[in-house]
Amino acid sequence: MAAPLIETRNLKKYFQTPRGLLHAVDDVNLTINEGQTLGIVGESGCGKSTLGRTIMRLVEATDGEVLYEGEDILKYDKKQMKKMHTSMQMIFQDPFTSLNPRLSIGEIIAEPMKVVKNVKGKEAMKQRVHELMDMCGLPQRYYNTYPHELDGGRRQRVGLARALALNPKFIVCDEPVSALDVSIQAQIINLLMDLQDQHGLAYMFITHDLCVVRHISDFIAVMYLGQVVEYAARNELFAHQYHPYTVALLSAIPTPDLSRRNRERHLLQGEVGNPINPEPGCRFASRCKYATEACKAPQQLREITPGHFVRCHMAKS
Repeated sequence: MAAPLIETRNLKKYFQTPRGLLHAVDDVNLTINEGQTLGIVGESGCGKSTLGRTIMRLVEATDGEVLYEGEDILKYDKKQMKKMHTSMQMIFQDPFTSLNPRLSIGEIIAEPMKVVKNVKGKEAMKQRVHELMDMCGLPQRYYNTYPHELDGGRRQRVGLARALALNPKFIVCDEPVSALDVSIQAQIINLLMDLQDQHGLAYMFITHDLCVVRHISDFIAVMYLGQVVEYAARNELFAHQYHPYTVALLSAIPTPDLSRRNRERHLLQGEVGNPINPEPGCRFASRCKYATEACKAPQQLREITPGHFVRCHMAKS
């Protein structure tokens, strides 16, 4: 059986603060196969974006492994990582601040190709940029315009075209539609899915919008204070939730179905725990109505049913 395209093993990222170590990403184990999308969901501050940046080595991991086709890229030097970034790219949350305001759209899209020198000649470069613009739904008349002249949706298409410039296999999408209007969100999501079908791309799709993640993902990982608390295939996760945090998240999804307007809501009580020097037990215990003394012991991600993993000692199939 072929190795997963991306795999993390006990991945950790801690930040030193005056009060101690902030556990932004703690013991994360995930796999992403070629042509699949892994959705990462959770509240703001749970470590979703830090996880994506650590996998991309935009921030260096504290411990663990990030395997690309079976090789640990955390051991790569700068030269090796420069080559690796032709296969791994990232789309950032803010489509304005992620683009250089001093460069035209054509220059922004061409920049990665100039860095790795994989396209020779000005005409060939211009032709390739036009191809990428067409691929991402950007009219060629924007070639000489600047980011401030475009709306948010078109700026995000520029970011996507830039990410595709080096023909990557894997793209980290860090909340790429959260800053856009709903109608524009749908256009960008459908574009991402079309490009995935055409080019066999693998995505890590980071978001706090459960409706979006349900639409685009093959698998979903739910994060809470740096840890993955539940991980399963999309349909399985929406059909069966075993962790109290996942239950609460999914009960908050708005529904247009009037017959379900009186469905039970699971409201979270209490304060979010402190990610600095956290206690060894369950990090959700302070907000969980089912918490017991046993929750003070370290919790492991266990396989409850085939392919469905939960970090809760009370979870049973």
